[in-house]
Amino acid sequence: MNNLFKKILFLATDFALVVISVVITILLTENIQYLFLNRVTPFVYLIAFPSLTVVLLYLFNVYHIMWEYSELIDYVRILVVTFFSSAALYIIHFIVFSAGNGFSFQPSNYLLLALIVFALLVAARIIVGLTKKPSKNLNGKDLHNVMVIGAGAAGSIIINDIKNNASKNKYSIKCLIDDDPNKKGSILGGVTVVGGSGEIVAAAKKYNIDIIIFAIPSCSTSKKSAILNICQKTNCTIKILPSYFQMISEDAAIDTTKLREVQIEDLLGRDPIDIKVGKVLDYVMDRTVLVTGGGGSIGSELCRQIACHSPKRLIIFDIYENNAYDIQNELIRDYPELDLVVLIGSVRDENRVDSVFDIYRPDLVFHAAAHKHVPLMENSPNESIKNNVFGTFNVASCADKYRVKRFVLISTDKAVNPTNIMGASKRICEMIIQYFNSRSNTEFVAVRFGNVLGSNGSVIPLFTKQIENGGPVTVTDPNIIRYFMTIPEAVSLVLQAGATANGGEIFVLDMGEPVKILDLAENLIRLSGFIPYTDIKIEFTGLRPGEKMYEEKLLAEEGLKRTDNRLIHIGRPINFDEEVFIKKLEQLKEKMADDSCDIRAIVGSIVPTYNYNNE
Repeated sequence: MNNLFKKILFLATDFALVVISVVITILLTENIQYLFLNRVTPFVYLIAFPSLTVVLLYLFNVYHIMWEYSELIDYVRILVVTFFSSAALYIIHFIVFSAGNGFSFQPSNYLLLALIVFALLVAARIIVGLTKKPSKNLNGKDLHNVMVIGAGAAGSIIINDIKNNASKNKYSIKCLIDDDPNKKGSILGGVTVVGGSGEIVAAAKKYNIDIIIFAIPSCSTSKKSAILNICQKTNCTIKILPSYFQMISEDAAIDTTKLREVQIEDLLGRDPIDIKVGKVLDYVMDRTVLVTGGGGSIGSELCRQIACHSPKRLIIFDIYENNAYDIQNELIRDYPELDLVVLIGSVRDENRVDSVFDIYRPDLVFHAAAHKHVPLMENSPNESIKNNVFGTFNVASCADKYRVKRFVLISTDKAVNPTNIMGASKRICEMIIQYFNSRSNTEFVAVRFGNVLGSNGSVIPLFTKQIENGGPVTVTDPNIIRYFMTIPEAVSLVLQAGATANGGEIFVLDMGEPVKILDLAENLIRLSGFIPYTDIKIEFTGLRPGEKMYEEKLLAEEGLKRTDNRLIHIGRPINFDEEVFIKKLEQLKEKMADDSCDIRAIVGSIVPTYNYNNE
């Protein structure tokens, strides 16, 4: 059936419905005997009035509406038309039949006529909408039932975008969710607000929802996390609009092409750290900067941020050539004017480190090179000490010798009351920083943060690979918790420390509430389109050697000091006998050369809070 024939059929149908409305009104008012008193009366009521109504419907674009996607405003158009045409008929009545020998209607009868015409026209369109409600769009693609969270400006634009592009998209919006109780039952773009976030699960079942679109770009991360966690229980695919900041920075309009998949950091339950990196990095400009471990997750992001702020020279030092090669190519491509030096070497090699400092004379050093995997280091404790402790000592010693302005150590929350050799080694690194800061013109500081989402070897890539392989996903304990942060947050904290340090501080990020690893695993399975325990199994393997049920951010003795950023704190250094410390380091260096020697006792004598019998 072509479009012209369809329009003619709609016009004829509406004409007939108006005629039927006139007849019904006459029957209800018992005026049928007056209809044929003269030749003019039937023409006015059965020809002119229906024709006028159809013409007005056409002028109001009623015949261009896709009734399977109708909105409230579309029905308002019909209401306006019917009252206009009925009012016109009322006026014609007095002009043509003023002599009183024609068809006589009371004024209230015209109102009744308008209501009947409106009711029949709307009923016809509701029937059309129901019969044409497609399971496929105009391109033959399967439609997905959609729930939109957020009955605000963004939600309205999303709804309009979907409906205006009905021939292209694959969405059919079924309901709206909004936590504003005043909006419940209201209609936005023809879609009803069925309730707040507490109704998400029930509404998803009732409307057979396939996709949930989160359309509150101004929502705080903590509230967004709570809502998204509810959405995870529906097994629906979840899409999310970017924040207003992201949309403004990208100069992007809100539409369905801007929807992205929910990322695991959306579920952390806290707002991201807010650091004005542009101001922070002013101290990098025209400086020679050395990043050890510059090919790793944190190190490479540091290099990216530093590269875009015009350093005099950026030196990347890493033992793993593949990582160094990747970041080198990226920076050459993105920053062709950057004076970039990429060097391969180990921080264990005193001569190599000294040579690098002697040749390039860095002004700033970010020391990110370290062994970080807890279970692996438990099996190779001497290597952890060689790389982390004495690698740090070598780099810090050269920083002092060659008068570096500032040295920033990347540390970890595992250094607090450590139960594993990796954490204990990082605590010794913090003590090395404190030792050098007390006797050097270089400003030595440490930055301590929790687990980094998406970093090499972190839990998220592990879970992702296990899910790709069909499971099972392995979690050590159902109650184990960790503090988490994103790579940009970690790097922001490091840069903040580098900008504001006076020497001797341990900078700590307030990472909000800790997250259960089990929750992360379940959420990641759902985000991958599977149902936990049904499609993908979760197995509990037990705590590994040296692993804690929870991590701490600060030693109790350190206390907290606020900074200008409310999410960043400074821990007060713990005093220790530095002469005894150096002697024990010498003893540790001598013993670590023998792999058969258990160095944990010596490490425990240096770090009193190290509980090395925890395994």
